[in-house]
Amino acid sequence: MSSQNRPILTWSLITVVGLLTVCPVVMLLFGSFSEGLGAFGTFTLDKYISAYGDPDLLEIVGNTLVFVLGSSFLATFLALFLAYLNTRTDIPFKVLFRIISIIPMMVPHILFSVSWALLLNPSNGILNLFFRQVLGFEHSPFNIYSLWGMIMVEGLLDLPIAYLILAPALASFDVSLEESSKVCGASTWHTLTRVTLPVLRPAILAAFILSLVRSLASFAVPSVLGMPGRIYVLATHIYRSIATGFVADFGAAAAIGMSVLVTSVSLIYVYRYLTAESGKFVTISSRGWKPSVVSLGRARGPMFGVVGLLSFILIVLPVLVLIYTSLTPYSMVPSARAFSMMGLKHWQEVLRDPISLLSLKNSLMLGVGGATLGMALSVLVAYVVVKVRSAASGALETLTFLSFSFPGIVIGVGFMWFFVRTPLYATIWALLIGYIATYLPYGVRPLASAFVQVHAHLEESSLVCGAGPVTTMRRIVIPLLVPGMVSAWILMATMFVRELTLSVVLSRPGTEVLAVQILRFAEDGLWGKLSALGLIMIAISTSLVILATLVGARFKPAEEGG
Repeated sequence: MSSQNRPILTWSLITVVGLLTVCPVVMLLFGSFSEGLGAFGTFTLDKYISAYGDPDLLEIVGNTLVFVLGSSFLATFLALFLAYLNTRTDIPFKVLFRIISIIPMMVPHILFSVSWALLLNPSNGILNLFFRQVLGFEHSPFNIYSLWGMIMVEGLLDLPIAYLILAPALASFDVSLEESSKVCGASTWHTLTRVTLPVLRPAILAAFILSLVRSLASFAVPSVLGMPGRIYVLATHIYRSIATGFVADFGAAAAIGMSVLVTSVSLIYVYRYLTAESGKFVTISSRGWKPSVVSLGRARGPMFGVVGLLSFILIVLPVLVLIYTSLTPYSMVPSARAFSMMGLKHWQEVLRDPISLLSLKNSLMLGVGGATLGMALSVLVAYVVVKVRSAASGALETLTFLSFSFPGIVIGVGFMWFFVRTPLYATIWALLIGYIATYLPYGVRPLASAFVQVHAHLEESSLVCGAGPVTTMRRIVIPLLVPGMVSAWILMATMFVRELTLSVVLSRPGTEVLAVQILRFAEDGLWGKLSALGLIMIAISTSLVILATLVGARFKPAEEGG
């Protein structure tokens, strides 16, 4: 692209991305000082007074703190444990760690939460039924509709992202530091607390803070496991303000949402500061460094068993529970009688349900069409961020990744304040714009990495030979970006198909999506229909990933050969 056109493209993208990311925040702020959706501009402090004067708010904030801190501690501890086993020990079949770190991200959080509700809900959870009917327990020993249940499930869901942060830090840790400490007479505990953990502190804190951000923004776990037990956190408190009662109070939701948004943005700032400071803790300083592997000895087998159990809980168990529940007429302990009663009744009901079919159609359209539009915008943004070195391109990068710190349900309220004044309100296009704005960083990140690999000399040579900017982009740059484009499309498509938190705010009758319909089934206790629809969602996500990968694999060699 010529140097004259680059500023025009850069400022055009700043305008578009700024509208997508900053506009809902501004509308959220103004909405928090307004009487209501129909009285925007009539400024008042009543919403703040009523929202923060609510006598239940103190308990809700307390629940939020316990939930967020507890799940983050659990995720970080498990991730540190697994990262150590993978990078520092001789544990067998290390490919399991790659599975743990990637596949759970593809399982929708609402389905993971539902699977645990099906196992451990106090009335008819499969495991609780087993304890009562088979082992003779008088009462159910487990209650997933509790704060500890929410912490456990959210901690397992946040484990993969914490692992992806900690594993590289442990892999690059020079164990000679620990060896020197022990040679000097320090005990194992003293070495751990005075050498190992201080060096890993930035990575540990970064993983913990990112887990805090994710759990603060979490809606699937609090809605599926918290609301039935009347345990509310800020996310579900906001949801109640707009989804229950006779009149939705979007002003109060915006007032509470501002506090959540400020907290989340602050945590992201701390996270970036910690990752920027990690260079001060580098322990590899020469080419002679070699990683040391610790022999587990007799503990090798048991430790592998622990990893295998976690893999089963994170990946296999949710799908097995959904399959079993979708085929049985009601919640039953697995037995010969249960297997004899299996059938496709729930599947038939879902496939005949007009709302479920509409949600399937809408999710497919958003997944395929939305990801394609989002990927096209991501290509342009990534090009400017990587190839145009200027203050404007830096501002564009900041705007693009700003949505990383936006909790979905909070920014959904901001979008609602914006869309209600446009023809987009209550249409599928409102969801499409909201999705692209929220998940744009997922498209830009892999494409930016791909653009880094494309040298500027290739473009310059094409332009010198007489090709125009469009031809150069189409014939030279785009073919080299195919792997990054496929990755961006897959990420955005899977995120769009499974999206819940933004959808519960923006979705209206006629624009239902799969995740919202699954949530409705969970609220009504229709576990069989929920499981069938959830498996359809998983099948769609998996099919999109396989299809995009196959297309990318075929397209790239064809272009290279031409």
